[in-house]
Amino acid sequence: MDSSNSESESTNVTAPTRKGARFWLSFTAIITSVFLGALDLTAVSTALPTITAALNGGDDFSWVGSAYALSSTSLLPWSGKLADIFGRKPVMLVSIFFFATGSAIAGAAQNMPMMISARAIQGIGGGGILNLTEIILSDLVPLAERGTYQGVLMLVWAFASAIGPPIGGAIAQSNWRWLFYLNLPLSGIAFGLVLIFLTVRQPPGSFREKLARIDTFGNAIVIIGTTLAIIGLTWGGIAFPWSSAHVLAPLVIGFVLVGVFLLYEFKVPTEPTIPYDILSNRVSLYGFLATTIHGVVSISVIYFIPTYFQACFSASPIRSGVDILGTALIIAPFALISGVMTQALSRYMPANIIGWVLLLVGFGLLSTLKADSSAGKWIGYQIVNGAGSGFIYGCTIFPVLAPLPVERAAAAVAFYTFCQAFGQTWGITISASILQNQLKKNLPEVFLSQFPAGAQIAYSAIPLIKDLEEPLRTEVRVAFATSMAVIWKTMIGISGLGFLTLVMLKEVPMATQTNESFGLREDLPTNNESAGEKM
Repeated sequence: MDSSNSESESTNVTAPTRKGARFWLSFTAIITSVFLGALDLTAVSTALPTITAALNGGDDFSWVGSAYALSSTSLLPWSGKLADIFGRKPVMLVSIFFFATGSAIAGAAQNMPMMISARAIQGIGGGGILNLTEIILSDLVPLAERGTYQGVLMLVWAFASAIGPPIGGAIAQSNWRWLFYLNLPLSGIAFGLVLIFLTVRQPPGSFREKLARIDTFGNAIVIIGTTLAIIGLTWGGIAFPWSSAHVLAPLVIGFVLVGVFLLYEFKVPTEPTIPYDILSNRVSLYGFLATTIHGVVSISVIYFIPTYFQACFSASPIRSGVDILGTALIIAPFALISGVMTQALSRYMPANIIGWVLLLVGFGLLSTLKADSSAGKWIGYQIVNGAGSGFIYGCTIFPVLAPLPVERAAAAVAFYTFCQAFGQTWGITISASILQNQLKKNLPEVFLSQFPAGAQIAYSAIPLIKDLEEPLRTEVRVAFATSMAVIWKTMIGISGLGFLTLVMLKEVPMATQTNESFGLREDLPTNNESAGEKM
């Protein structure tokens, strides 16, 4: 290490700023919002087979997750820019309102189209909540001090993730509609806390002036492009072959439009949604790439480990929710360790290295699971994988933000969240496609023949397994375990790409100040203080 780097790092170690009552009240408000979004995401993944069966939607099960991802992902860059134009608080409140509205419609859904539409509305709110949470945290805490607070947010996320699956499973066994109705009082609490306690500065200007600053054309391009790309991903390998026009047309057009959006943003608007400088440096660029890759591999475990338990062990929804605690409970402490380590060392590379190594080992272990593996194996393997995921959750934001001026935090965080959500969409799609195609290959023909051509096999088959006669029941369980091993092997390779991003990263001193335009209002000087400074 050269002396200039050492000098930069030493200047980066500063005493943490004091946090007053308004900070802690504001932090409580965003913590509650994070809890709301995480609880819904993980609870629904566990209850999905029950919801799909109740609404006779076996062929459309993936859209329940994809519709949420589609709407939340496509609007993420826009929500970051809206937060810069209108302020953090109004955008957060609107996001919570959309989430609550979608939850109410989902709870009342009578068919799969209604459920899918409701999840799309929920996604608009859920994506905005997660995006604004990170943006507000960047306003309240300097990057050099953020490790611990980032870890606390992950603790809350992981706690909600831990209780979400058993709650989702328990409610699914009685009345799955309450899984969504439960969001309504929680949304009310989050809305009230944000309304009352989130006392951050608002940008100046009239409503009409702020509307004029919105890059409507650019955002329309990215929303349409992202939507088409996700539709292609959702159909690929499940509803239609990857080589079909139904998949290739939206996929290619979608990615082309996303590329056009980036070129347009870099050249045309005076206030771009995605400023050029957040992608023009190597460290931030590879931080975004690592975030995308982590989104792919982390969501695959959350969505498909419960499928393993329900298919191979005939676990009920609530039981599979308990069985996944080996992942959910371990993410939290390791995310906190990652954040504290980053803050204490004033270095983010060690946590990133440890995280990717653990993920590689964890997926390698998961790929060895059989239809009759012992509890010690599937719990222990989840712990290793969850530790790696926790480390990465807690530390990829640092290489993204470290090279950038604090004024770019909202745009960078919005794109960071976009990358994470887009990666999660890929993770769900890749895993679902692998499982579908492997089941077609591995399931006994006598069992497979009862499903019509083009049907999505996994969730249609799971409710039937426990009533099968032997040896067919064991053969079907083995087929599921063998098919899911291919998912985990694929994730080893994708995690390897994440590990390779480390080669392009380097330590950059982290900022010790925040963007004063969006800080707490208690930080504004009083008239006496201002007069004293002028004297």
